Amino acid sequence: MPRRSTAVMTAGLAALLLAGCTGQGDADGGQAKGFGGALPGRTSTGPTPTPTPPPTGPYVALGDSYTAGLKLGPQVGEPKGCSRSAVNYPSLVAKALGLAQEQFRDVSCSGARTGDLTGAQQTDGGVANPPQLDALSPATRLVTVGIGGNDAGFMEVVGQCAKENLVDAVKGLVGSGRAAAPCRDHYSAGAGADQVQRKVDAAGERLGQVLQEIRRRSPQARVYVVGYPGLLPADPGGCAPVLGAAVAAADLGFLVEKEQQLNAMLRRRAETAGAVFVDAAAPSVGHDMCAGEAARWVEPPFPAPGLAAIHPNAQGQQGLAAAVLKAVRG
Repeated sequence: MPRRSTAVMTAGLAALLLAGCTGQGDADGGQAKGFGGALPGRTSTGPTPTPTPPPTGPYVALGDSYTAGLKLGPQVGEPKGCSRSAVNYPSLVAKALGLAQEQFRDVSCSGARTGDLTGAQQTDGGVANPPQLDALSPATRLVTVGIGGNDAGFMEVVGQCAKENLVDAVKGLVGSGRAAAPCRDHYSAGAGADQVQRKVDAAGERLGQVLQEIRRRSPQARVYVVGYPGLLPADPGGCAPVLGAAVAAADLGFLVEKEQQLNAMLRRRAETAGAVFVDAAAPSVGHDMCAGEAARWVEPPFPAPGLAAIHPNAQGQQGLAAAVLKAVRG
């Protein structure tokens, strides 16, 4: 690809990510028992206990835009600024479990952070989404939580990587040479050193507190922490047909590492709290945003018409629902 074309594509990518993805974006099939998983009167000794039946309802879904189904039609629920879809994975899970309408509440909201689970969230429409945990009650028996990407600033990291590669491309055009990984360099030196990991760790602390509060409010519920699907392939070279040279291959590898750190934190926090971690990365292998249109679960920076960039499409929501159902049904 000519150097000038590369710079133009990189500029477009950076503008899209910085203007569009950071506002409403965010960003391992566990076997541990969730909250309320033990049968009353059972102990850990004696004969093998009767298997605990899968939880049904009431079911409450909590989370950010990856849970809500940003831009996926039909959009349902209030406030409209949450961009909640009728075909997001919570809705698909509720349908598969045969739950009646009154047995299912989806309060996920695009742009949500962990603080929006305990406090009201102002949406783009100017109407507040009430604290998501207010949907819980002692009667709740099933909870899914998909949160943390916004706290960790994952989409901001993606946007920064696009920006760093744009600057690097301009340097290349004026003859200053190109860096192998300008984004990794940015996050490895000076004030940026370990910045992403610090944000991930802080998000983990807040998530741990949220999981404790869920347990307090709904002590009989089984809780499933849903991870994020893989955005990029393990081999960044597979993205060349989609991204061209807009982002250096080494920086795509850097982004893969950061998402792995985020999912690893979610797994640790779930296991520590006695919840179940639902791995979305493993089943999404081969369905990243650089896969073909028929295969991908996540849209690329320039998405199909009407869909959200770097967010799950309808196939992605179906894949997430399958992963959750597999964990729920044991």
